[in-house]
Amino acid sequence: MNINTDLSSQPASAVDARKQAKLVDAAQQFEATMMQELLKPMQHGQDSWGGDVKDEDATFDTLSSFGSETMAKAISKGGGFGIARKVVSQITSERQAKSEKKATGY
Repeated sequence: MNINTDLSSQPASAVDARKQAKLVDAAQQFEATMMQELLKPMQHGQDSWGGDVKDEDATFDTLSSFGSETMAKAISKGGGFGIARKVVSQITSERQAKSEKKATGY
């Protein structure tokens, strides 16, 4: 499969839409990573059956890690704490200000 990476042959609106989609995805991944770090302390303590978690149980740690990662991604995609939305808003407004400054020369 050959993917065309030449952006000059595509309409500006399509390029802008792809850039915006990539920005939103990156912001959501950033927020999900932050949320995953916040969820980590909840992984320790007791297992789902009420027993003490054994430190040697690597399988439990792995599954718990995947669970918190999935939960963090789902929370972020659903709006999360608004971090991703704020990042997208800030970057978009800075990009618009820069393009207006470039267009007007000021």
